[in-house]
Amino acid sequence: MVGVPDSQGPVQAPATGPLPLGRPMLSLALAAMMDEVHAHSGAVYLLAPGEPVLEMAVMAGLPRAFAAPWERVGLSSPIPVADAARERQLVWVGGEEQMAGHYPRVAVVLPYPFALAALPVATERTVYGAVFVTFPGSHPPELADQERARLTAACDRLALRLERAAAAHLPVHAEADLPASATTLTRPSVLGTMEAARMVARLPYGLCALDLHGRVGFANTAASELLGVPADVLLGTQLWASVPWLNDPVYEDRYRAALISQHTTSFVALRPPGEWLSFRLYPSTNGLSVRISRARAVAEMRRTKPDHVGGHGPGLVTISHVLSLAGALTEAASVRDVVQLVADEIAPAVGSKALAVLGTRAGRLHVLGHRGYPDAHTVERFDGLPLSAETPTAQALGSGVPAFFESRAQLERLYPSRHATPDGMAAWAYLPLIASGRPVGVCVLAYPQERSFPADERAVLTSLGGLIAQALGRALLYDAKLRLAHGLQAALLPHSLPSVPSIEAAARYLPATQGMDIGGDFYDLVLSQGRAAAVIGDVQGHNVTAAGLMGQIRTAVRAYTTVGQPPEEVMRSTNRLLIDLGSELFASCLYLRLDPARQVAVMARAGHPPPLLLRPDGKVRVLDLAGGPLLGIDASATYPTTEVPLVPGSTLALYTDGLIESPGVDIEDALAALGRQLAEKGGQPLDVLADSLVRPDGTATQERPDDVALLLLRVRG
Repeated sequence: MVGVPDSQGPVQAPATGPLPLGRPMLSLALAAMMDEVHAHSGAVYLLAPGEPVLEMAVMAGLPRAFAAPWERVGLSSPIPVADAARERQLVWVGGEEQMAGHYPRVAVVLPYPFALAALPVATERTVYGAVFVTFPGSHPPELADQERARLTAACDRLALRLERAAAAHLPVHAEADLPASATTLTRPSVLGTMEAARMVARLPYGLCALDLHGRVGFANTAASELLGVPADVLLGTQLWASVPWLNDPVYEDRYRAALISQHTTSFVALRPPGEWLSFRLYPSTNGLSVRISRARAVAEMRRTKPDHVGGHGPGLVTISHVLSLAGALTEAASVRDVVQLVADEIAPAVGSKALAVLGTRAGRLHVLGHRGYPDAHTVERFDGLPLSAETPTAQALGSGVPAFFESRAQLERLYPSRHATPDGMAAWAYLPLIASGRPVGVCVLAYPQERSFPADERAVLTSLGGLIAQALGRALLYDAKLRLAHGLQAALLPHSLPSVPSIEAAARYLPATQGMDIGGDFYDLVLSQGRAAAVIGDVQGHNVTAAGLMGQIRTAVRAYTTVGQPPEEVMRSTNRLLIDLGSELFASCLYLRLDPARQVAVMARAGHPPPLLLRPDGKVRVLDLAGGPLLGIDASATYPTTEVPLVPGSTLALYTDGLIESPGVDIEDALAALGRQLAEKGGQPLDVLADSLVRPDGTATQERPDDVALLLLRVRG
């Protein structure tokens, strides 16, 4: 057990007082906590030594298989216990809808009505782990103040005990799970027990008692006859294991739903060759009672019958892992996202300490990303390795068959070249990544100690390899499209601005973060026949079509400027061109011709946001220009011009609407805010000013629903 201190220095035990370390400490604390708030299941997690990973130390009230995907949880994982530990606060999920909205990965695996509270186990200085408890679906959607206080106090007490244990150098280990909440039962008399057995035997319908793991503890004669299996065969087994026609994950799911939600559930099943049976499950905190009878409305039963899956269905652990991690990988957009999710989600779940993801290109391996290796050069030396090389990575990729090595001796016996490239690990799983029949790469999972890979674990890892392959295939395609979009955008915008006498210029372009990172915003500065002209515009849309049309408009404006057309004619000509092209897209535009000798700029506007003028005295003016409609609407539209004084020291800010528009913000307020920024920072060098205007918070990763273009022009003194 290890804590994560929030401040430097050793954790000090209290000066006096005994160490109330109950045995088993975690189990007793969890049972008491659940009893205080009437929760029906829960678990305690401890931070793994030296890792940002929470490990389940004890679980109560439900089989651990229900929480198998979350036995090891990265602190950055978006699940309640990780959020509680990372943010040091209680996390409450009041039901199915909240779970689906806030924690969709959990909801995919456990789509049942239940409520959950997760809390950190932490002192003021150190986080030791986290706890979650669950409540039946009938719990109110809000956590009561009394419940909140009791849970918080119980976690604080547990944190104090863990702090004392750490100070006394007493290790805290995982403990045996508690199968059910403590319940005091009245001991029946012998006569009562015998009479109850006779009564149950006389009932015309079947009765079974299942424990929390689904094992049959009792079955009456009618149940045995209806199921067609002798009672002595049923006892001690799970119904779906001993009754072949119940061997379907859908029926197993009903048992899980009843236990987790603590709601009565039911289903119907077809006993071959043609008899329909009805099953009704009555849950409690220590198991299930099942009532079995012949179904009366066969037609109704047919409508609710699940498709039968023959053979042996996959176990709960496999289903849970695959569903949870599939949900995580669907969120990955880029290759970097895939590598990060494998590191954060899959590696902790399977106990891997390090990983590498390699792709293929032109017959060679390329390292797409890696995590956890002490020496990064160990992995990077495989970059560019031919696929024909005698390495486990190339062999797994070429054969399409996963390779598992339980020790370094086993790996080096088959691949002697690995003697020269030790990576500090002791066991490996090489998972070929095959997407739509095409090899896209290899995922290497490395373990610090020797280990075996049982058949069921190999099956899980192979399934995970398929999920990673699909995510990586999508990500590679996304990254390729993104590179194409960025290349097209860069080609259509000016690579640099020309040097203009008496004018200093700076420009910025930021693509929208939604979609393909490409858009129709453009700017340009043109020097022709000794005169300078500037243009900024915005073609509607954030796609290749918008970018292509933007390139045509920018080229047209340059051509009309070069032949000497005045501003109003440049706008009219561009408008007619856009209409002649037959495009259904419109564009806003602002065009100006600079005349430093007269200290004026002649401007024409087509539905574009008004520019801002920062005067030498530090005051900012919004230029209310005459203008016409958007380009591409009316072939007969005219675009009157306005002369604006530009004295030395003035700064003119031309921008597109992406700079000032944001959801829920009034456009006038946003324009005023931009004016204040320009006034406050206008004395900075022009490049610094441009950066500060497009990224006011100083970051390059802010969300942008629209692309942004900015062109700053400063008249030299």
